[in-house]
Amino acid sequence: MYSIVEINSKQYRLEEGKPALVDRIEAKKDEEIKIDKVLLLRDDKEGVKIGKPYLKGVAIQAKVLGNVKGKKLRVFKYKRRKDYRRTIGSRPEYTRIVVEKMERGT
Repeated sequence: MYSIVEINSKQYRLEEGKPALVDRIEAKKDEEIKIDKVLLLRDDKEGVKIGKPYLKGVAIQAKVLGNVKGKKLRVFKYKRRKDYRRTIGSRPEYTRIVVEKMERGT
């Protein structure tokens, strides 16, 4: 069973019991969060449910495992024959969560 959810205007595939990296959420470590913007839910018994745009009565309980930094991203700008070169970089911040329970309504 898995679901497609929207967190911070981005879509993620979440499975029960598996950790996932999502964009940084303002939550502390070991805090419980509730995700109610569920776009799709696939269950082995009931099949696939698709929301318009979200499924009503479906929520996901997740636990925050902590914040982590991603790999360094480098951006290089270059203009030929103009002696123009710029290198900038950043490390994106992510939040690691684990799905504890998927609550289905009718």
